[in-house]
Amino acid sequence: MLNHYQSPWFKEALNAEGEISINQLTSKETSDVCIVGGGYTGLWTALKIKEKNPALKIIIIEKDLCGSGASGRNGGCMIPLSSKFPAMKTIVGTKDAIKMVKASEEALNKIKDFCELNNIDAQIRINGIVYAATNNKHRGGFDNLISELKENNINSWKKLSKEKVQNLTGSNRNIDGYFSPIGGSLQPALLVRGLKKIAEKKGITIFERSQMLSYKNKSKIIVKSTNGSVECKKLVVAINAWTPSFFNFLSRSVILVSSDMIISEPISSELEKLNLNNGLVVLDSNLFTHYYRSTIDGRIIFGKGGNTFSLNNKVIKSFDGPSSIENFLKKSLINFFPSLLNKKITQSWNGPSERTKTGFPFFGYHPKNKNIIYGFGYSGNGILPTFVGGEILSDMVLEEKNGWTKSNFCKGPIKLFPPEPFRWIGAVIIRNAVRRKEYAEQNELNPSWIDKQLAKLATSVGRVDRIKD
Repeated sequence: MLNHYQSPWFKEALNAEGEISINQLTSKETSDVCIVGGGYTGLWTALKIKEKNPALKIIIIEKDLCGSGASGRNGGCMIPLSSKFPAMKTIVGTKDAIKMVKASEEALNKIKDFCELNNIDAQIRINGIVYAATNNKHRGGFDNLISELKENNINSWKKLSKEKVQNLTGSNRNIDGYFSPIGGSLQPALLVRGLKKIAEKKGITIFERSQMLSYKNKSKIIVKSTNGSVECKKLVVAINAWTPSFFNFLSRSVILVSSDMIISEPISSELEKLNLNNGLVVLDSNLFTHYYRSTIDGRIIFGKGGNTFSLNNKVIKSFDGPSSIENFLKKSLINFFPSLLNKKITQSWNGPSERTKTGFPFFGYHPKNKNIIYGFGYSGNGILPTFVGGEILSDMVLEEKNGWTKSNFCKGPIKLFPPEPFRWIGAVIIRNAVRRKEYAEQNELNPSWIDKQLAKLATSVGRVDRIKD
């Protein structure tokens, strides 16, 4: 593989497949639709297009193996976009915001139903989500959010007592929290590899290890790879963190930052004692969120976002290796679960997450060619929104005139970051301020005024819009 260091999910998925047959692009091909990127977004888009118009010829090209990017190395947390409602409401309007919240929540059971129908064992467990506060400063952090969700009849969150949140999450560090039944976890690489198989069964041609080197955008759209090419009527670019490297006009639309994870050895008996032997996803209320969940084989995964920022949105080498904050993650895990002190961590890893200025994804058309379409910017909430993204991109490809294609989500990036090097310098300064602020709050100290002001500039990197000051 091009990515030599992989997550345990992807290793497990490939081992389950046994001998892998790789179809590479080595000729000149033609298609109605060419999709670049064999992850969740590209595969869901292809499947949706095929469902709506079975006659269309669809080709997917993937630079490595399908799922070798973010789709096969994320935390496997299924989190809808309800926590982003206030920002979406302000930026895209109430109607579109409600539509996105509902669609991301409905995606939970739609993915489950699709997997059951197509015999994909993605280890899906729908046991809900908890957002927890680990210090007094974060108590009541969801109150304003819930009020807005209730006003629009889309609230699924319930406030928990201290005793209840600690019982649910297995940690006395969590002193306040909120629960929603709409969420859960899965094995991300088993899902994406399963989607690949179903796509091929439905007649979608997939070329792996066939990287897009360039595309011709003139009278014909031609995507060039090392040993072949695809001429197409419609081109969908679904390569997430790699998108700005091909579309310079999107260079200021996102900033790439790592999300880092560790996974333990099997510890089923300990997880049972902690009441964590289910698919519940737990996140704290920091801007750079700690998150954890158990796996179906009795391990615990623990992660944190907002760590390594890349200059000029380059997918740097460190994104394909062990986590640079592995020791910090181990210490944080023990802070949550002192009883796991002597349990072995078997692997750490990370990957690039493209964070938008708004904190939610966007979709659009190439400014010089409406037949070239893109969508990305899931900002750490990828699994459920990519399903919605597949629906949106398929509508855009088929030129549907509906609620999605007319929405503000389909008008390209709404807000931009500063140009480089100011974006990277600013990101590092803000990250460090957030870390100092979080450290102070965790120790029940008052953060400095400047750190609080700088942290306000980082709200899009979190999973929650508004934490009270």
